[in-house]
Formats: sequence, C-alpha cells, structure tokens
Amino acid sequence: MTTEAVNPPGLPANPAFAQGTLSAGTRILVVGGQNGVDGTGAMASGLAAQTAQALRNVLAVLAAAGAGPEHVARLGVYLDASTDPTEAYAAVGPEWRQHPTAVVVLRVAGLRPGALVEIEALAVL
Repeated sequence: MTTEAVNPPGLPANPAFAQGTLSAGTRILVVGGQNGVDGTGAMASGLAAQTAQALRNVLAVLAAAGAGPEHVARLGVYLDASTDPTEAYAAVGPEWRQHPTAVVVLRVAGLRPGALVEIEALAVL
C-alpha cells in the first residue's frame, strides 16, 4: 500500500508533513490535525472561530481528495483544557451541517502556541 500527500491550495504548506494522506487501493484518507489557521498561517481569535476554521480546513483537505463530510468515519477533536467544550460544539453546526459521524473529543494540556482546538479526520472514499 502506498500513500499520497494531500495538500490543498490555501492551507499552510510544510515540507515535514502533509495536511492529509490518501491510501492507494484502500481509499482511506487520513486528515492530519487541523488548527484554526487560514492559508497565511494566521490563527483565528477565540475557540468558536478556531473551531470553525479548523473544520473548514478539514473540509478543504477532503475536497482536495474528492471527498466530503459524508465520507468521514471519525473525527478526533482535541480541545485545550482551559476551554469550554460547549463553545466548540456550537461552532460545529454551521460548518459540518448534517453529517453525523463518530466523534472523539479530548481535553488536552496544550496544543501548538495560540491554538485552542485541533481536529483530525478519517474518511473512507
């Protein structure tokens, strides 16, 4: 099995990692952890805005691989322990819409500097 990097335009590029990987043959897309940053690397302000941007980033990686939220089997959401999860939950609806999936939400000691949320996804195409 081989994997192909999925790095959609408009998301920060980094030679050390891919925004997602697509597995040949099995058609599984693994979307790496997305923070609330835009294409320039600027971090959104506040948990709700970061959550919405992180989800838009997940959707961009999915779209670059020819997928959408209906293909996602699992979302992993990591919240900084200092945050109120209800604020993050409220921001999910407008971005994710009506595509229920298995979700794991973890509160962690910390993420990259300035980040309050990180979201990863596993999609089956």
